[in-house]
Amino acid sequence: MLDATAQNRSLFDRLTEKAAEVIRSGRYILGPEVAAFEREVADHIGVEHAIGVSSGTDALIVALMALGIGEGDEVITTPFTFFATAGCIARVGATPVFVDIRPDTFNIDVEQAAAAVTKRTRAILPVHLFGQACDMDGVSALAQGHDLRVIEDAAQAIGTKSPLGPVGSLGAYGCFSFFPSKNLGGFGDSGLVTTQDAVLADKARVIRAHGSKPKYYHAVIGGNFRIDAMQAALLRVKLPGLEAWTSRRRENAARYDAAFAASGLDASLLRPPQRRFDGHVYNQYVIRTSKRDELRSHLQQQEIASAIYYPVPLHRQRCFAHLGYGEGSLPISEQASREVLALPIFAALGEARQTRVIDAVIGFLSQ
Repeated sequence: MLDATAQNRSLFDRLTEKAAEVIRSGRYILGPEVAAFEREVADHIGVEHAIGVSSGTDALIVALMALGIGEGDEVITTPFTFFATAGCIARVGATPVFVDIRPDTFNIDVEQAAAAVTKRTRAILPVHLFGQACDMDGVSALAQGHDLRVIEDAAQAIGTKSPLGPVGSLGAYGCFSFFPSKNLGGFGDSGLVTTQDAVLADKARVIRAHGSKPKYYHAVIGGNFRIDAMQAALLRVKLPGLEAWTSRRRENAARYDAAFAASGLDASLLRPPQRRFDGHVYNQYVIRTSKRDELRSHLQQQEIASAIYYPVPLHRQRCFAHLGYGEGSLPISEQASREVLALPIFAALGEARQTRVIDAVIGFLSQ
């Protein structure tokens, strides 16, 4: 699915040089490398403030804590996403309220989100899933109409654009991940909180450092959510290549799209991802097929990787059983979990390997 070393091989000398600089500096926690990375990545994304944190998961926790969301509060989100989206809501003591997704983009259905608002609702947490922007016009209108805060889960969407602007700039906070499989992948766990608001930026910085300001003085309770200086330094080396790598992902996606459109296969057998807006960055390229499990088995036999994002929607996970979502309660998410299959899309995939994937998919489904 991903050759994480392909990007790094071409940058190996600069990466090792930078790592040595950090080791020699003795500055391992925050410091100049973190500050420089935060400035550079904020400029790249198109936001005023960027706060480096320890993971994409912790980015969500920092955002929720900084907004004072906790016990007794509800946060509306989608069940078709990575666990952290809802897990973080629960970890701060709030209740995740799941609403279904759109069948075309896999992103949150704003009309259903509007119907789920109650007097306890404090925020909406949309996910820019697989690298495609949500309907932020609708999300923003909903939030303004009910005095809700918006936290964007942009873990898979660095560089994604929406008609309103870059993701991560459109809510109170945006949350990004630099997990090694992401378009900008680090060398372990790290993440980012973004905001356009200087006051919210300061709150996030205080929360990530145990709630201290100044050091050893704690007006609030935070946590140890700091990005490592080493991660920030190495991400600085990789950041200038992100735009080119994203362009290659889009080229790979266009090649898949063209081949699958020309296959003549019925949509029930093969449906490529649908784009509602320009600006998709293709952290994943996910097809839908009624023969998902059979196709995946065939690809395994051909030594071709694939992945299922996500086999069980969050409202059907055992840890959320107490919320009372029965089978069939969110049918579009449940159907997607039975049909989705992600194909290799990483920048260094290459045309020859991609042709193997295309031929295997079309060849099997054409039978």
